[in-house]
Amino acid sequence: MAICFSLMALANEENIQKEILEEIEEVLGHSGKLPTYNDLAELKFMERCIKECLRLYPSVPLIARVAGEDIKTHTGYIIPKGCDINIYIYDLHRSTQHWENPEKFDPDRFLPEHVARRHPFAYLPFSAGFRNCIGQKFAILEIKAALCGILRKFKLEAVDTPQQIKYKSDLVLRPVGEVRVKFVLRK
Repeated sequence: MAICFSLMALANEENIQKEILEEIEEVLGHSGKLPTYNDLAELKFMERCIKECLRLYPSVPLIARVAGEDIKTHTGYIIPKGCDINIYIYDLHRSTQHWENPEKFDPDRFLPEHVARRHPFAYLPFSAGFRNCIGQKFAILEIKAALCGILRKFKLEAVDTPQQIKYKSDLVLRPVGEVRVKFVLRK
């Protein structure tokens, strides 16, 4: 689903899609060479775009935990030990408390200087702490490799917009229907 939502987001962001392609061509050239691990690591702008896609469309939009001890919130409320806690990552990633203009696609949110100023738990696409996703680095590499292959061969054109997408309740973030993107063969 992360790749699907990334393709839709990039189809709706023509200038960003163009900038990613320029970065791919700068790193890989025009020969059709397959990217190596080191090549994928050099795709910094693409990585920021993927992180922005995961902010807007977190693969797991909700996580649940059980309080291991009494927790006193900053407002003084006590969450008792054993209480079920739901963390709505989808809503957290769109909160105006942590994100200026949260519905806007802006990969610059993930420039190092912006990340350093943000609360460390404002961005949780892979959860956090000792229960975070052990496959998160692999997932980012997988999305990078897929986008390299697709964007080198196809220009993405929007069919659906983010505003048109409706979601259904599931373990992972899923649309009610299809997410449609037009693939136009590059010359």
